[in-house]
Amino acid sequence: MAISLNSHLFAGNPLRSKTPKLHDPLSLSSSFESLKSHLHQNPETHPPNSPFFKVLLFKKGRPLVSSSIEEEDGVAPSWHLGWIDLADCKTILGKHGVQLTESSLVYLGSRAEEHVVYWAMDVVENGELATELSNRKQLCFVELRTLMMATDWTDSWVMGDLAIAGHGRALLEWHNQSRFCGHCGDKTVPKEAGRMKQCSNELCKKSVYPRLDPVVIMLVIDRENNRVL
Repeated sequence: MAISLNSHLFAGNPLRSKTPKLHDPLSLSSSFESLKSHLHQNPETHPPNSPFFKVLLFKKGRPLVSSSIEEEDGVAPSWHLGWIDLADCKTILGKHGVQLTESSLVYLGSRAEEHVVYWAMDVVENGELATELSNRKQLCFVELRTLMMATDWTDSWVMGDLAIAGHGRALLEWHNQSRFCGHCGDKTVPKEAGRMKQCSNELCKKSVYPRLDPVVIMLVIDRENNRVL
């Protein structure tokens, strides 16, 4: 039976990454300034008009998710992304010696209807952290391929979660692979809320952006549209 998809896999990201107004509280620049204020002060306090912040943790490319097994036979387990509020994230990571800073977070986008800005962060291998997340919030790190196979492709909300996870993983992997300047070899530092990196060498200052590799896959078919090469 054919499945009708609203978008291709990993292509239906529902988060808005750009806003038409520069001073919009949900824009990249405004939300990043608000994020720094929250991190340097008490993240539990929430100034008026400031957006809420949620963080999606990754470990070795695996996003943090929550899943549940349905009782009916033949029904795939349901899952959703394990977003953590900024204050909780800072507390949990701090207990395990991981400092939450603005340079460790990558801007993913926002949802205007929820007044929430979403971020991604890569955490190192830490068994105690994984255990606490599992016990405290019933969360675990899962491979994207596993999530893809456990996804109901007709569910637009879950497909959106899958696209967000893929986008976050791609950005974090780019950060890990772009730690040094390809021009002079010095270290690079995150800029623009993790959307670019810049060489730390004052004589270089080369800017580096995530690669966008266009890909076209061709399938050759006959005139009757019932045979492929």
